[in-house]
Amino acid sequence: MTEAVYKEMLKAPTSGVAAIAQRLGRPETEVRTAMDELARLLLVRPSWQEPGQLRPVEPEAGLRSLLDRREAELQRRLEDIEHGRRELAQVVADYADLSRTRQHPDSEVLTGIDAIRLRIEALAAGCTEEVMGFVPSGAMSPANIEASRPLDTAVLGRGVRMRSIYLESIKNDNDTVAYARRLTEQGAQVRVAPTLPPRMVIYDRATAIVPVDPEESRKGALVLRGHGVVSALCELFERVWQSSQPVAEAPPAAGPGLSPRCQAIVVLLAKGFTDEMIARRLDVSVRTVRRETADLAAQLGARTKFQAGMMALLQGWVDPGLVG
Repeated sequence: MTEAVYKEMLKAPTSGVAAIAQRLGRPETEVRTAMDELARLLLVRPSWQEPGQLRPVEPEAGLRSLLDRREAELQRRLEDIEHGRRELAQVVADYADLSRTRQHPDSEVLTGIDAIRLRIEALAAGCTEEVMGFVPSGAMSPANIEASRPLDTAVLGRGVRMRSIYLESIKNDNDTVAYARRLTEQGAQVRVAPTLPPRMVIYDRATAIVPVDPEESRKGALVLRGHGVVSALCELFERVWQSSQPVAEAPPAAGPGLSPRCQAIVVLLAKGFTDEMIARRLDVSVRTVRRETADLAAQLGARTKFQAGMMALLQGWVDPGLVG
């Protein structure tokens, strides 16, 4: 309706509400509402010649002004996000410093791979009931498999329940898939998901290890023991577990030909991730991201990947709640 009113005003700039309503065959109240929206967008302005009347702004000037405002608004939002990231990094750093100086009973900072692996070995050895964790790094290197094998075998050998969620992309790596299947043969439960939260391991629902910096795990790790925070991490794990798939099963499509990985791509696009960022998050190539996005666009008859993402959301192929 707003667009139709604007077009009518461009055709006959001196037209009033009644004339436009008559030409469009719509109530005058709807025309006034549309004019209010056009005024908010600065696509109409008060008349200098006839006070109290509105006149349309030329499309090129009006739309350029609108785009400039939207760009400024986006820049402010990006600055707010960056400010939030810096604040979060500072909180983590302060928390880490506090743990180092006061040895807070509910947390501990581990610096360096050796310290992290030694603590993991100790926690694994003392675990009696359950281990659960996210493995968001995708394909495991031979060195990582060899380092994990004795710990996992020992834990499973004691009858401890083990649940792990890997990225779906491990299906492209034979060694990682073979290792996951060996774990299931020994009694572990292994699932895959198209995207995962940062790396995390929880022992006996009492102690968790998480990275200080999710983007660079080598910077250190936090050992958390507080009941509240560990319970929240357990709840997060359970939610992801429910939506993941056993590694041996092919993940079902949520819509006509829409795989879980494609769903994840749509969600990440809607959140503002670039193709390169999505590829790193899902541990796939940029070419794969672009190919799946192009396939989705072709399926939906969309002209752009943004339009394809919005159409997939609107048609219910992807849960809109995941984009929030």
